[in-house]
Amino acid sequence: DLVNPRTRKKVQSVSARRILDAIVDSAWRTGDPGLLFIDEINRRHPLRSLARIEATNPCGEQPLLPYESCNLGSINLAKISRNGAVDWEKLDRLIDTAVRFLDNVIDANKYPLSQIEKNTKANRKIGLGVMGFADLLIQLGIRYDSDQAVALAGKLMKFISDEARRASSEIGKRRGSFPNFKKSKWCKKGHSALRNATVTTIAPTGSISIIAGCTSGVEPVFSLSFTKEVLGGVKLAQKYRPSKVAVTALEVKPEWHVRMQAAFQRYTDNAVSKTVNLPASTPRREVKKIFLLAHELKCKGITVYRYGSKPRQVLYTEDSGEACCEI
Repeated sequence: DLVNPRTRKKVQSVSARRILDAIVDSAWRTGDPGLLFIDEINRRHPLRSLARIEATNPCGEQPLLPYESCNLGSINLAKISRNGAVDWEKLDRLIDTAVRFLDNVIDANKYPLSQIEKNTKANRKIGLGVMGFADLLIQLGIRYDSDQAVALAGKLMKFISDEARRASSEIGKRRGSFPNFKKSKWCKKGHSALRNATVTTIAPTGSISIIAGCTSGVEPVFSLSFTKEVLGGVKLAQKYRPSKVAVTALEVKPEWHVRMQAAFQRYTDNAVSKTVNLPASTPRREVKKIFLLAHELKCKGITVYRYGSKPRQVLYTEDSGEACCEI
């Protein structure tokens, strides 16, 4: 049923299968649209008693209520390995610092509208995430498309989520919980204090990962040699040394892309921005399988991009010869 969101009345009934097939066809041809699983988003929203979430930001990782905002930060996982293992103590320190920093931003920020300031400070959402995950896997000698990598993803994100919540609780005990705390699921679950309604988000980190010199978000290495087109048509070139474990985005089978996203999503308050990058030869039926698997594994959204399906794209597997610099 198609329901008018203003009147809540049914206006028409259509075939769900035909709609899904139309979405699949468009995504295969152009990379758009992505899908949001809005029911899953609202099931896991800690402030369901206030209102339903109806949309996200363009990259899909940040569901928000009307006039709400959330500031994001990302830990560079390429910097947390030591002697071939994860340095959990260093990661813990980074999480603690990041949560305090992001919470302070809420008070230091200048808001464009009073409604945004009011709602943001009422819920104090922050979104701590990661980048450089593929770099970490290479350092540890783990292939991206493996059960070991998926297990590590879940372990890492659970640790980040738990420690971020602990830090938020400590701040809440000293400085007060977010004003809507008693209306949240956290109060009902027995938390005595919590500074922030959400603490984790995984953003695409396209620009900041370039600055940090690491892979973006939770994506695999895009290619051992590729260019990225940024604002103004400027092209940046990046190269990786060949490695037995440096599997690239177009080599990773679609199911591993989705399984990896689901592993991170399981322990992320908000959502995960990730693209299932597909070779140009990928048939339409694979896109449909990806969408259904993402729904089955309880992702909050899913995006696919078949290489070359747009006349211009952000990432190219080969250097066009126009790159202005290397990173």
